Amino acid sequence: MTVRLYDTRAQALRDFAPRDPSNVTVYVCGPTVQSGPHIGHVRAAVGFDILRRWLEYRHGRVTFVRNVTDIDDKILANATDAEPWWALAYRIELEFTRAYAAVGVLAPTYEPRATASVPQMIELIETLIERGHAYAAPDGSGDVYFDVRSWPEYGSLTRQSLDAMEAAADADPRGKRDPRDFALWKGAKPEEPSDAAWSSPWGLGRPGWHIECSAMSRRYLGGEFDIHGGGLDLRFPHHENELAQSTAAGDAFARYWVHNGLVTVGDQKMSKSLGNFLLADDVLRERDPRVVRYALGAAHYRSSLDLTPASFDEAEAALGRIRSFLQRAARVLPDGSAGRAADLPVAFASAMDDDLAVPQALAVLHETVRSGNTALDAGDHDAVAAAVGAVSAMLAVLGLDAADEPRGDDAETIALDALVRTMIDQRAEARATKDWTTADRIRDAIAAAGIVLEDGPEGTHWSVNRG
Repeated sequence: MTVRLYDTRAQALRDFAPRDPSNVTVYVCGPTVQSGPHIGHVRAAVGFDILRRWLEYRHGRVTFVRNVTDIDDKILANATDAEPWWALAYRIELEFTRAYAAVGVLAPTYEPRATASVPQMIELIETLIERGHAYAAPDGSGDVYFDVRSWPEYGSLTRQSLDAMEAAADADPRGKRDPRDFALWKGAKPEEPSDAAWSSPWGLGRPGWHIECSAMSRRYLGGEFDIHGGGLDLRFPHHENELAQSTAAGDAFARYWVHNGLVTVGDQKMSKSLGNFLLADDVLRERDPRVVRYALGAAHYRSSLDLTPASFDEAEAALGRIRSFLQRAARVLPDGSAGRAADLPVAFASAMDDDLAVPQALAVLHETVRSGNTALDAGDHDAVAAAVGAVSAMLAVLGLDAADEPRGDDAETIALDALVRTMIDQRAEARATKDWTTADRIRDAIAAAGIVLEDGPEGTHWSVNRG
């Protein structure tokens, strides 16, 4: 029952031992809201949602923080006279929220915006200056930088030598002691909006990107917390800089570092800068959101995921097999027996404990579906009920359960059921009188409407062909 996670800093699998086993604390870097989410953002959110659900299963409570970076160079660059930076940031934040909710990502315990924690950022910067790890630019620009040479452990997360690193490109190099020093505070510039600046001991300005997460994680989780998560592309410089400034300020910071793999197109990382991205809204408009979740979550979270139309087709077919089994089972089980809670299969739990091995966990899920169908064919209703309970429990852990809840009480479903059953009765009457031409014509008309018929000992049942 010990969860093992791959710790990026240790570059090894480690047994997960939270500070408080009854309350796991997780901080995940959320979006910089300069433009709408692409499917890579959604993949990351699904991966950490599965991690959260599994930790909740094992530990009962998870305090999950995912921030919103709502002040940044790119946000200011994308703002217009008609849509100020703060309005753009809020609109895009809502787009991310809708995309996450559509695929069943649980809402964070806290979702702080960077602009709401500026006093905490200033306090952290002052601590770094007092400890000799940061300095204000001597040119009076208002810039403040982290002194990377003052912290011997700088580079420990990504195991890089300081002298081999490129210059930090996150701020104007004016006043830097070393090109690799990174910005903690950016002095206001005349061309930037006046409402994008805050008062500070160094003059009007705004926080650098990296200091935001250090201040927000400390504010909501304390100076030491269990897991820091984010995309593989955030390891450097963002997470390296977070680790340096937080530990230099005296915080123990994250005990484990967990990074998800990227979505690729060909062999290239999907990104807005490369222009090779799939917008989440476009994908969710064309595909069932649960199909999207299955496709994004089916690969191991640390692997690269090369998405193609076939990825979604395969996910749709897999969910269709699960749904078909649950529908078949619901028709033969007594009311209530299909909803009984069940323990997770041991093999499923073992796979999830092993660094969230979702591909192996899905193999257990589909094997349970196959055995459940075999039990249905044999009329073994006790085995069917056990399989339904196990399948339902596994779907809940993976966040896929809502897709498979039977829905028969809405007006559209009731009306469609009445029409299809009328045609089924007409087909049965034609077959009984050996009017094969009419029976075949009705069957073909039903199939053309995307309806699948299943003839069995309990009669004929229908379902929508979903792939």
